[in-house]
Amino acid sequence: MSTHMNSNIPLGNLLSLIQKRFLKTSSTTLPPNASSSFTVQYLVNSCGLPQQSALSVSKKFQIDENNTQKPQSVIQFLKSYDFQDAHVAKLIEKWPAVLRSRTEGNLKPKFDFFITNGFVGQLLPQLAVLDPRIFRTSLDAHIKPCFELLKRFLKSNENILTALSRAPFLMSFSFNATVRPNLDLLKKQGVTVDRVAKLLLSQPRSLQHSNERMVYAVSYLKQLGIEPDKRMYIHAITVFARMNESAWRKKIDMFKSVGWTEEEVLWAFKRYPCLLLSSEDKIRSMMDFFLNKMKLERQTIVTNPALLKYSFGNRVLPRCNVLKVLKSKKLIKGDTNIATFLKLSEKDFMERCVTKYEDKVPGLLEMYGGVDKGKDGNG
Repeated sequence: MSTHMNSNIPLGNLLSLIQKRFLKTSSTTLPPNASSSFTVQYLVNSCGLPQQSALSVSKKFQIDENNTQKPQSVIQFLKSYDFQDAHVAKLIEKWPAVLRSRTEGNLKPKFDFFITNGFVGQLLPQLAVLDPRIFRTSLDAHIKPCFELLKRFLKSNENILTALSRAPFLMSFSFNATVRPNLDLLKKQGVTVDRVAKLLLSQPRSLQHSNERMVYAVSYLKQLGIEPDKRMYIHAITVFARMNESAWRKKIDMFKSVGWTEEEVLWAFKRYPCLLLSSEDKIRSMMDFFLNKMKLERQTIVTNPALLKYSFGNRVLPRCNVLKVLKSKKLIKGDTNIATFLKLSEKDFMERCVTKYEDKVPGLLEMYGGVDKGKDGNG
């Protein structure tokens, strides 16, 4: 039937239909005229961008085909500072306007500053790709003061490199608006330099919260009696600053729904702040397992809040299985304190509960997880 219908379509109309069908299917992969766009071709051939990335960049940035000397000089400049092709492509994806930058008067002094301060080899290209905004700021008015402030807390270039590799925003536009005021706030509260340094190195993103939010967090921790000189203060402020009042209330209510009192939740938070970052599903499933399967007392869980944060599949279940077997064979006698065994380091648990009884319980190591289990750290 379709053959009969096609035979009645004039040849000219049939060709037109075929052409439209071809254009329709082609446009799903490449917009009309994109293949002839000089900017796209240049970004792909000279800068190493993938086709789709080049198409995306070309919508907001154009290169004059009669004036490619400038972008070419920028590319050569970057490569003279050990930027590999992948670095160049990624930098242009994130910051196309770098191709119009003044190399000698703008980029070079900034690059040289970082190299002088330890960003040698691939570290400078990596930093530029992580957050190009750093190099769009003033060297004297922004970069140098930021660097000096970070150095005041972190002391060494190595620590600064570590912090920036985790959070390059520490030296980008948000620094003066958020990071600096938050650092000043913590210092004013009496948080020691070494604890601020720990925060910068381990949880730098907590300093991205608005100063208003951090002031509120500081005030609330003071109400709870968590003093700035306490070891858990940095962890507590990191956790609390991430949640608004509604989210905080909801988290406490969730714990109350599985049998905790509010006083117990706050007590646990003071001692193990990151407990409050656990998802509702995880808390419910872990409480169910410990109470109903392992017959732990609720108070045992409350006084050992870290139990609820451990990995169920990698730590809790394998260890409980091992303990169950050892107890059934009377190799562990008396009332087994599961919490104590779960809190052991991987190395200690392996030595005390697995390798010690391998000869007496064939297959114990395999049941626990194999010879690589001891390499998982603390689980």
